[in-house]
Amino acid sequence: MDLVSVITPYYKKKKFISQTINSVLQQTYSNFELIIIYDDKNYSDLLFIKKITKKDKRVKIIVNKKNIGAGKSRKKGIELSKGKFIAFLDADDYWHKNKLQKQISFMNKKKIKISHTSYYIINSTNKIIGSRKALDMNHGQLLNSCDVGLSTVILHRKLITKKINFANIKTKEDYVLWLKITLNNDRIFALKKNFTKWRKLKNSLSSSIFQKMKDGYYVYRKYMKFNPIKSVIYLLILSFNYFLKNFKNR
Repeated sequence: MDLVSVITPYYKKKKFISQTINSVLQQTYSNFELIIIYDDKNYSDLLFIKKITKKDKRVKIIVNKKNIGAGKSRKKGIELSKGKFIAFLDADDYWHKNKLQKQISFMNKKKIKISHTSYYIINSTNKIIGSRKALDMNHGQLLNSCDVGLSTVILHRKLITKKINFANIKTKEDYVLWLKITLNNDRIFALKKNFTKWRKLKNSLSSSIFQKMKDGYYVYRKYMKFNPIKSVIYLLILSFNYFLKNFKNR
């Protein structure tokens, strides 16, 4: 049974972190390490997390000296991880108990290095308000629409390099990673069953339209090296597809 490293950055999610952690600790696939990167200045939350994880030696808590953001925290977690596979889980999302077992089995059987799953969208009270269906994604498809949920992804650690990693932007840092992984004709394969619940919060950074538009432009202009006009065109396509997906979930 291969070791899976689960990377979870933490910043002001005390209301949800117990459910997130428990969804990992209760996995039917038991050979994992949960690496929590504590990126908050409020150390009372740190004491709370230590209290609910102290009995499980598979949990490792790394405390940042200063706030560095989710992307850099994930990169730090990857550097400190030991697993053959790396999974990502944000501090307000949670998994079905069979998620790791089913997804690792799927990847080993298909001999693939990266996969994602379908997921439900929930609100602050765990009510399902939408869903996203996972599809096999190539680079061209990803350029038009980011249809990969971060908390659903598992990848082989060999895919991560100095050049292929999370971007240093506030949002869409994972989008850059998926684009770079698929740049050389690799695909992100889909396990179509819902194994993850992704939480949509009104006050979250990812809900800021202005920030997402700004970072979306950076994705194409800075990281994909597109010219300004091409970057704007792709940003408009990305934005249209984003609003179309949200409209369908109403």
